[in-house]
Amino acid sequence: MTEFTPVYVISVAAQLSGLHPQTLRQYDRLGLVSPDRTAGRGRRYSSRDIEQLREVQRLSQEEGINLAGIKRIIELENQVAALAARVAELQGEVASAGVAASQREAAVHASYRRDLVPYQQVQQSSALVVWRPRRRGE
Repeated sequence: MTEFTPVYVISVAAQLSGLHPQTLRQYDRLGLVSPDRTAGRGRRYSSRDIEQLREVQRLSQEEGINLAGIKRIIELENQVAALAARVAELQGEVASAGVAASQREAAVHASYRRDLVPYQQVQQSSALVVWRPRRRGE
């Protein structure tokens, strides 16, 4: 079982969160908390849902934020979490691409021929060479 496993019926969720069951229904209608549903359409709340209910209540009571503002905060927090997950995914892809590039580079270097090439010192000259094209008939 994880914190996302829906196990609590609405009466237990209300008791755990310190809210009235009707308040939970209203929060569900507003999209502030979205519990899973059973086949008979009964709500099932997870531990994560209970935490979110408590946070909605705290923002409303202690911070004085209205429900529309709380909904926007939740949406933005979800968006930030999704973006953070995407960044982590892309960082993993970049790391994998770097490893693959290093492996390809090592393979190229391993394929180089290791023959010796004779080296000849070229003398530097300051002579000026004038080139003249041949004329016809010469």
